[in-house]
Amino acid sequence: MMDIVPSGKILGATVQGLDLSQPLTEENFATLLAALGNHGVLRFPAQSITPAQLRDFSSRFGSLQRTVSSANEPGIPEVSILSNIVENGKPIGIADAGQDWHTDMSYNRTVGFVNVLHALIVPRRDGRALGSTSFANMHAAYDDLPEDIKQRLEGATATHDFNKFWENMRARPGSERPPLTPEQRAKRPPSTHPVFLTHPITGRKVLYCNPGYAIRINELDPRESDEMLEMLFAHQLQPKYQYTHEWTEGDVLMWDHIGTLHNAWPDYLPHEHRLIKRCQVMADRIFDPAFLPAAVRDARAAAGQ
Repeated sequence: MMDIVPSGKILGATVQGLDLSQPLTEENFATLLAALGNHGVLRFPAQSITPAQLRDFSSRFGSLQRTVSSANEPGIPEVSILSNIVENGKPIGIADAGQDWHTDMSYNRTVGFVNVLHALIVPRRDGRALGSTSFANMHAAYDDLPEDIKQRLEGATATHDFNKFWENMRARPGSERPPLTPEQRAKRPPSTHPVFLTHPITGRKVLYCNPGYAIRINELDPRESDEMLEMLFAHQLQPKYQYTHEWTEGDVLMWDHIGTLHNAWPDYLPHEHRLIKRCQVMADRIFDPAFLPAAVRDARAAAGQ
């Protein structure tokens, strides 16, 4: 029997009694979608799954990002490797993924829906796990905005640019990232999204404007835009909206990009190894009401959304 145990904090819940190596039933799929809307971050502890099973579980929630890279699981382009391990002089994965506050794929026309990560090696020092991931609740951040800001930004859009995050990472001490080539930038042009999105599961509004990628509020002049973005970024990252997950080997962590921001903390050294495998689920299906199970649609309707 699957049981969802809330963390008691502003985000997060642990899903017990579910083996992710097995296909999801329709009932369990509906329960997990509702839990994603309610809790934002779901932990599935003590999972022993293959990369192919991670892919199959993740693909139930939407199309998966596919990349051809040495940082992918061999033969499974939907599974990327996040790691600081070097073998035979070559990194086996991406060492600095996600190390700033952002929400994945907001720079893309089709944004990200969920990340699904499986922890295989967790760095530790003096018995304490390192490399935690923090999250911020964008349902709560929207709810607490002053009414005049909500009214001023109702219907406004923001431009999100992949190059902003890339350059911020390049500026970090020890970064070996080269600048994006014109060809690479052309493949990831800036994209525009509403500052306030209606969450497809809860039907509530979220603040969808993250410091990793957002560069401009299009309906404001440049100075007003910069001031508004500075205010929004400071507002959404207040400690009261944050929740931090401390990894354990075997954890599968799944989080909702639409309703949260996240930040991976790089507090471990090169010899303190970390190995995580990841699937990126796109929001190509979740905004289609027909994709939502009846139980989720009914709950949204009962809430008046």
